[in-house]
Amino acid sequence: MTPAVPRVTPGTWREVGPFVAAFARLAGRVQGTEPPAVFLTLGRHRRLFWGWLHFAGRLMPGGRLSRRESELVIIRVASRRDSAYELTQHRRLGRRAGLSVPDVAAIEASDDAHTGFTPRERLLLRAADELLSDQDLSDGLWADLNGPFDERERIEIVMLVGHYAMLATALHALRVQPDRPR
Repeated sequence: MTPAVPRVTPGTWREVGPFVAAFARLAGRVQGTEPPAVFLTLGRHRRLFWGWLHFAGRLMPGGRLSRRESELVIIRVASRRDSAYELTQHRRLGRRAGLSVPDVAAIEASDDAHTGFTPRERLLLRAADELLSDQDLSDGLWADLNGPFDERERIEIVMLVGHYAMLATALHALRVQPDRPR
């Protein structure tokens, strides 16, 4: 678990600027939380923040995978990386995307036989696990992904897992705390 004291405190309006502050406030309203600490912390480095946000938005919600599929992968990564921040955020987002409470519990518990998952979703969970453990996909799993996922989706799967693993590392190292509900 992440220690309770942030290494970089979420920035104030003056520290992150009006655009990051307004974006964070709006995001908090949409999510039903205080302005997300991830935005107010990373927003202290404004130039990096906007580039990261653009990239992250291309993966989720703007990716080729469905929102349910993206959330399934993100929750698996957050669980494997023990990211309290990502788990708190994406449990809620996953529910909005159609994952049930038992689905989320199964993703976190590695219960891939859970009856709520389609064969395509089981492949996504396998891919996330293999990428996180090996930083690679075996030729066999790549071949299995080749049927239900087109080339762009396969690229996106690799990038989605890598991005959320990187974000989990940053959130942990910076000691970003989960957002409180409004």
